[in-house]
Amino acid sequence: MRSIWKGSIGFGLVSIPVKLYSAVQSSSLDLDMLDGRDHSRIKYQRVNEKTHKEVPYDKIVKGYKLDEDYIVLEERDFEDAAPEKSKVIEIESFVDIADVNPMFYETSYYTEPDTKNNKAYALLMQALIKSKKAGLARFVLRSTETLCIVHPVENVLVVTKIRFGQEIRSTEDLNIADDVKISKKELDVGLALINQYAEDFDVSKFKDEYHDELLKIIQAKAKGKRPTIKKLKPHTSKGTDLYEQLMGSLKAKKGA
Repeated sequence: MRSIWKGSIGFGLVSIPVKLYSAVQSSSLDLDMLDGRDHSRIKYQRVNEKTHKEVPYDKIVKGYKLDEDYIVLEERDFEDAAPEKSKVIEIESFVDIADVNPMFYETSYYTEPDTKNNKAYALLMQALIKSKKAGLARFVLRSTETLCIVHPVENVLVVTKIRFGQEIRSTEDLNIADDVKISKKELDVGLALINQYAEDFDVSKFKDEYHDELLKIIQAKAKGKRPTIKKLKPHTSKGTDLYEQLMGSLKAKKGA
């Protein structure tokens, strides 16, 4: 793997030099955009809006429009905006990871210490495991300030980017009633159904089946064939009584 960031994790007065590596990868198929007339690849060009000519990548700069002019920013400007955050993942507090709403999660990175037997790295990891806490920190990644949590996964410290509070939209515009009456009988059966389906989380049981099926179609079309697709019939419940539907679900699960 190739590291995407190099700096350190700040833990009180302790500094742990680390590298970041992407912990996730896409499972989607790599599809190219083609011209439907001759199947030639469509390429996107970076074009100057005035000259209509392509701009070399090394000539592209970033700018912010202020009034009617652009203020061009250099790499050092991004670093100068928060020099301490450009190279340090500074843990500001420790929180219960269960208190972090999954809506805030973005993506995760593995950290690797500069030396294999880094005692400070091992200490922070074991302390987080024992306390069942996660470090809450901020740092700059790719010219953008990032909020993250530092947490252990097996024997690795993982940095997971999370969204800032203002990035989560309010729910006040949703048309959802807050006074729907649910009877105790309905709630008890609903809880029983949840318990019946409850199991330990094991993500390895789930695969990206859609892209596997899409690949089969691609392979069949390459041979001039079209695979037979099973038509799924939408599930319809008998009746509209919620209690009856829940009871029917319980019986169906037991009979499965």
